[in-house]
Amino acid sequence: MEIKMFAATKAFVMHDGKVLVLRESNKYEDGSNCGSFDVVGGRVEPGQHFGESLIREIKEETGLDVEIGRPFFVNEWRPQVRGEQWHIVATFFVCHARSLNVILSEDHDQHLWINPVEYHDHPLIENLHPAFEAYLDIHK
Repeated sequence: MEIKMFAATKAFVMHDGKVLVLRESNKYEDGSNCGSFDVVGGRVEPGQHFGESLIREIKEETGLDVEIGRPFFVNEWRPQVRGEQWHIVATFFVCHARSLNVILSEDHDQHLWINPVEYHDHPLIENLHPAFEAYLDIHK
């Protein structure tokens, strides 16, 4: 089976010490985690700078304007999407929301602002757990 590889950016969008998470809806065409929460992010388009990709994804998924901070973690995962094997390598960034007026795209049906220490209390996708641990290690 051919494996498709993608670079991605993921955002820990922060406000008042809380991280924005979005629940994947059943309308998301490339979804593989319906009903679970994820942080904002997506694929980097060829030729696009990581920062540009992240600003685009955050705007598309939440309508928010953010200030992008530094990357703090890199992870990879291999989901099955529409019968294809994908390999995604993602760089996680801390971002700061300039407003709280979240307007969700059709790909998501709910959002929460969660305390990062309490990430285990929420139905997050599994590949986020190491990212939250890395975030907490840095922000002790």
